[in-house]
Amino acid sequence: MKIFSAPVEEGKKGQDGKPSVGPVYRNLLSKHNFPPPDPDISTAWDVFSLSVDKNPGNRMLGWREFVDGKHGPYVWKTYKQVFDEVLCIGSALRASGAEPGSRVGIYGSNCPQWVTAMEACNAHRLICVPLYDTLGPGAVNFILDHAEVDFVFVQDKKVKELLNPDCSHAQRLKTLVCFTSMEEEEEKTAAGIGIKPYSWNEFLRMGKENPSDIIPPQAFHICTIMYTSGTSGDPKGVALTHENIAYFIRGMDLFMEQFEDKMTEADVYLSFLPLAHIIDRVIEEYFFRKGASVGYYHGDLKAIRDDLMELKPTCFAGVPRVFDRVHEGILQALQELRPLRRMIFHLLYRYKLAWMNLGFKQKNAAPLADLLAFRKVKARLGGRIRLIISGGAPLSSEVEEFLRVTCCCFVVTGYGMTETCGPTTLGFPDEMSMVGTAGTVGVYNELRLEEVPEMGYNPLEEPSRGEICVRGKTVFAGYHKNPELTTESFKDGWFHTGDIGELLPNGVVKIIDRKKNLIKLSQGEYVALEYLENVFGVNPIVEDIWVYGNSYKSMLVAVVVPHEENTKKWAYSNGHMGSFSELCYLDQLKNHVLSELKSAAERNKLRGFEYIKGVILDHQPFDMERDLVTATLKKKRNKLLELYKVQIDELYRNLAGGKS
Repeated sequence: MKIFSAPVEEGKKGQDGKPSVGPVYRNLLSKHNFPPPDPDISTAWDVFSLSVDKNPGNRMLGWREFVDGKHGPYVWKTYKQVFDEVLCIGSALRASGAEPGSRVGIYGSNCPQWVTAMEACNAHRLICVPLYDTLGPGAVNFILDHAEVDFVFVQDKKVKELLNPDCSHAQRLKTLVCFTSMEEEEEKTAAGIGIKPYSWNEFLRMGKENPSDIIPPQAFHICTIMYTSGTSGDPKGVALTHENIAYFIRGMDLFMEQFEDKMTEADVYLSFLPLAHIIDRVIEEYFFRKGASVGYYHGDLKAIRDDLMELKPTCFAGVPRVFDRVHEGILQALQELRPLRRMIFHLLYRYKLAWMNLGFKQKNAAPLADLLAFRKVKARLGGRIRLIISGGAPLSSEVEEFLRVTCCCFVVTGYGMTETCGPTTLGFPDEMSMVGTAGTVGVYNELRLEEVPEMGYNPLEEPSRGEICVRGKTVFAGYHKNPELTTESFKDGWFHTGDIGELLPNGVVKIIDRKKNLIKLSQGEYVALEYLENVFGVNPIVEDIWVYGNSYKSMLVAVVVPHEENTKKWAYSNGHMGSFSELCYLDQLKNHVLSELKSAAERNKLRGFEYIKGVILDHQPFDMERDLVTATLKKKRNKLLELYKVQIDELYRNLAGGKS
């Protein structure tokens, strides 16, 4: 058996009320000691400025201009052009009163101006504070006050929200810079509350006329305060240092050196995950490290395929929901093929998978199958894709295997948090033993599992399971202005993630649960809600599912968003007519969904109390517009309960009365 991480300390059995802890694991590259850092890179500014020196003429940032009523081809700025703008924007910030340590907010969709403002912060030891409204109503107002933000760069579409009277803490701002330009009325409103408004070009010009020497940061300085999308309560400000970023970069360099296929300056990344999230931020940082290119989506996620076809990226990152949709789209296209062609596709799939499971690299496993069938799948992603990255939540084994076989590229999954500066663990390309897992611990961190007795997880038993705890060079400095939460999250120097992992015999981590999503039913049985949602969610009739139970009830219920296409097919074959929303009121559909959930429970050998006893169907998705999910698509359980409480109470009454 191939081993992917090394135990460097033995586990300890719990005593005196303390929980048991499992062995401490490290990446094989740091088995004896953490490798020395890169002598040339100790800050995020070093990453960018060194790349400008090496690759001044390379394409760095790309976007699509809106011409004649449609989005045109990508246009690009080189590393040198971006650097020159960064110097001007930094100088303008200094001329506006920004001093080292000042907090600068950035509010808007991914674009070249976002990164330019971010790098200007790095150049002058300013702290970048991403703002985003998907954290929930009032989040931007909270962050402006909590982080003491004095300067904000903002997308034109977001100016109104910032100047809304409900956003009362905007009054503390000194300067407001629009990514493009503001309406005259917006400029007057800003000026009326004491804010100096600028268009992007005006601020650039101001910097050119008032040049200022850069004040490069040191490793220990705070680089960014990123507010995380908590599922309840106020957002938490995660303080990441320049050292965190530098060690992430160095760790990725060492990790990538292991593989035959190398990343080059010719690689292109399609950026559409919010830059305000750690996953996109660190991927872009690494592309800048390599002198490679980043192209931004044009702002409409529903039309992202258009950006894929235009940009033809070599790297594409997303959350599992994105890849679920890719998977569903390909399966739907397969259904439209003639039966013979569909049969050939499945035969080729099984043939290639068999060779990959024997250890062959995906590019060598079945070249003829790639030519006959799978190159068409790759073409749907632009045709040049070399690497797919999935993060943010566990990707189902079924979808990961499908992508590995059919996309003709590397597929890598990982697990991480803002608090660990991105990937805590990362999978290997071409390692089929890692399908369904989150990979192995990063080069500059250590990982161990801690017992969670109330959930029955013990890292010293088989299988080895417990709460994932991390320590190392990319772990954050603490929560901004929240020492209590920082102290609560760190015990004996270990950051407690709240996620439940299983350490497989080959040293690979699998995410299986979330500590906080545990409830106790009235009969005293514990239920892991997120695990059940993952089990029930892999079902053709289910688009999304929220499982609910509490300590006063003995059974679980669920709100299900049915899969629209498959629901309509079911309706047609069963003689039902009506719109999708009308179909969701049918008792027959509810019974069908319950039957499918029961089958899933039986297949996965769930215990009787983990079966879903009643369902509510909703044709509307759980989305950010209704404040039901976070920006990383994690369910806001308290908000979901608020919305569906009346229906849930009625459902429980019906179940208690013996109705189905």
